[in-house]
Amino acid sequence: MSVELSAFIPSPSSGVWNLGPLPVRAYALCILIGIVVAVWVGNRRWVARGGKAGFITDVALWAVPFGIVGARLYHVTTDYSTYFGPNGLGLGAALKIWNGGLGIWGAVAGGALGAWIACRRAGVLLPPLADAIAPGVAFAQAIGRWGNWFNQELFGSPTDLPWGLTIDPANRPSGFAQYETFHPTFLYESLWCVLVALIVIWADKRFQLGHGRAFALYVFAYCVGRLVFELVRIDNATLIFGVRVNVFTSILVAIAAAIYFVISAIKRPGREASVYREPTDREPQPVPV
Repeated sequence: MSVELSAFIPSPSSGVWNLGPLPVRAYALCILIGIVVAVWVGNRRWVARGGKAGFITDVALWAVPFGIVGARLYHVTTDYSTYFGPNGLGLGAALKIWNGGLGIWGAVAGGALGAWIACRRAGVLLPPLADAIAPGVAFAQAIGRWGNWFNQELFGSPTDLPWGLTIDPANRPSGFAQYETFHPTFLYESLWCVLVALIVIWADKRFQLGHGRAFALYVFAYCVGRLVFELVRIDNATLIFGVRVNVFTSILVAIAAAIYFVISAIKRPGREASVYREPTDREPQPVPV
């Protein structure tokens, strides 16, 4: 007598829980938990670099809203046809971020703008701040990716591997209705982001990275993984010459990060003497919000 065993990763039956009239969305919870972790990690590293405790929280009040707006704008822009093309979902759907669709590139760009404003107001240099928060951002991405699991989205091609992800028929892309299990790219990226965070922490401690190089290392390493995961995913995406747009974005951003890392290491080796624009004994002023 033989017993056939099947192994797979189940998908949640629902990504929303109702507490009375209040819907609690798993996608939003994952993002919030990621933000909390990023602030906690960033604050510890910021203090170790000579910054004031609690300043990362002040920065988050600027960076998080800018980052969310930037992330959504990037997603909608690079997937324009889904919302505004023929038979598009419309403006209402474009505003519903809880249904998924936040582009990390837009999040980093928007978050960087918000962080720059906070730093400018407080007399703090942006590069050492970026170096301090880099691993925390990677950890936040790792946690945030689990929101895609709850939404049953952004998975990869069909697979019969033991860790294949079960997807409900209603969430399978056109042309893949006959398949039940798919590559869990959310899990691949989550694990990769954890590894990236650990690499940055190790390299920063080992080589005393400064002047934004720890952040550049995070960006480069993340892009390498993202490039691979993009080639596995099968969700709808804008194509350029038949290739997903985020493949090109990953390559271009990785190259830019590598160039910055090398030039910065040549021109400004070591770390900053101070995290403030004008080194003084005074503490930075609270960031107005």
